[in-house]
Amino acid sequence: MLPLLLLSLAAYGWLILSCWQAWKKIPAIDASAGFHPVTTVSVIIPVRNEAGNIVRLLQDLAAQVYPKQLLEVLIVDDHSEDATAELVHQFILTAGIAIRSIRLNNYVNQQGKKAAIQKGVELAQGELLVFTDGDCRVGPEWLRQFAYLYHTRQPYFISGPVCFHHTSTLFERMQLVEFAALIGVGGASIQLHKPNMCNGANLAYTKAVFTEVGGFAGNENLASGDDEFLLHKIHKLYPHKIAFLKNDKAIVYTSAHKSLTAFISQRVRWTSKWKAYQSKNAQVVAATVFVVNLLLFTSIALLLLGKLALLWFIAMYVAKFAIDFLFLNRVLSFLGRRRYLWYMLPLQLVYIPYVICTAIAGLFGRYRWKERTIRNP
Repeated sequence: MLPLLLLSLAAYGWLILSCWQAWKKIPAIDASAGFHPVTTVSVIIPVRNEAGNIVRLLQDLAAQVYPKQLLEVLIVDDHSEDATAELVHQFILTAGIAIRSIRLNNYVNQQGKKAAIQKGVELAQGELLVFTDGDCRVGPEWLRQFAYLYHTRQPYFISGPVCFHHTSTLFERMQLVEFAALIGVGGASIQLHKPNMCNGANLAYTKAVFTEVGGFAGNENLASGDDEFLLHKIHKLYPHKIAFLKNDKAIVYTSAHKSLTAFISQRVRWTSKWKAYQSKNAQVVAATVFVVNLLLFTSIALLLLGKLALLWFIAMYVAKFAIDFLFLNRVLSFLGRRRYLWYMLPLQLVYIPYVICTAIAGLFGRYRWKERTIRNP
């Protein structure tokens, strides 16, 4: 087992250190004061039961430093059972920007986030489609930074950074650190021209390329993966037209989960799509992370059975911690959350069994999301 442990740790180290170097090389993008946007933008927000959050997001969008005549917002309501639709309607009456409310219950057999996004894309009039979620917050420069990157580099798909805010508990801060690693790996993989992940809370792509790659065709039966499967499809057709928006003004903020049940349910939803990946790069990354954590977890039993020397056991765990520390130091510094770096210590205690359990649970594809029980095929 020791050779396997060392080999898996070496593969993991190579992967994370490659991301560490790549993250540093991602060009920092910042729109100059003299930049005047000319791109028509449609912000598409799929929502379900977001009455507690949607007004704050709409206020953020109304405060965007972006020409009002080039901007429209589409709220696509996926059968909300609370006051989301009413709150959106009330905001539209006094909004200073163009906002459209679209309700999936007005269409036949339309349900789920992918259906909401698909309908939003169909009805959008903008050239560049920008996406976020109903429970997010954005800064006033958010759209301007997307438009600047699109204008200067002409990518077809742009992934943006996401971070947690209002993290007051140990559990929430551990989530922040773990989530930062995902954002960092996603951005670095784009820089390496081997994109594997992104986050639907902050991304953009052109309406033309969505149509050209067939949208969600081929994975429409999966509830999750509206962002990553599309990323993989566009990269396959246009490998040099994917970009990561590395700018702190473009960070989208959302809240960490308050309960362990909600957190696990979300992670099972994410991992449930891994078996459907067709991107070899994404498969390799997922397999590498799973195998190294599985073998490190197994090493605990080997240590207790006297099959593994204590020195080797300590050395391997310290090596993994050091590798993760280097990478997260860089990513958390960009996110303005470097002070949370030491929450890696309690996170390391639970991360290995957590990865294994969620990965296995994801194979069954059953989870709760937005008050629905979903089972992937």
